[in-house]
Amino acid sequence: MKRFVCLCLLAGSLLGCGGDSDVSDLKKFVDTTLNRPRGRIEPIPVFKPYEYFNYSAAGLRSPFELPIIEDTQVEVQQGADIHPDMDRPKEHLEQYALGSLAMVGTLTRADGVLWALVRDGDGSVVRVKEGQYMGQNFGRIISIGDYKINLIEIVPNGMGGWIERPRTVALEGLGGE
Repeated sequence: MKRFVCLCLLAGSLLGCGGDSDVSDLKKFVDTTLNRPRGRIEPIPVFKPYEYFNYSAAGLRSPFELPIIEDTQVEVQQGADIHPDMDRPKEHLEQYALGSLAMVGTLTRADGVLWALVRDGDGSVVRVKEGQYMGQNFGRIISIGDYKINLIEIVPNGMGGWIERPRTVALEGLGGE
């Protein structure tokens, strides 16, 4: 009985594969598709060459930092006698860019010296006082207030010399932060 059922199924499947199949609709679709006009690929656009720009505003405030209103007048000096002390050992905060440092507070010791608390680029808090250095441009701290640290950086002037420029690190949370 099993053989008979299998033989009937095999015969039925062979009958389904044979015979006159009308595939004229498929042939018509293929013909119309092949007779359509081909698409056109547009050429690659021509790019303008890059125009170089020489940035000569090294003595100005960085456009990526918040402006701080200065209450003290600090002159930008330029001359042959201005140069960083390359023989001085680097301090801890000189390995970080000034933009990654943030003043987080102050403290006054018993001797009356005002120290600023600065968060470095790794998240540690370091205390600094006047005369110490911070930032990658030889920034020497000239004054510390309750809300800011004023320092003078020595940066290249673009012509083989050096200039001094004032910078300020504001207390975190001030100036729109």
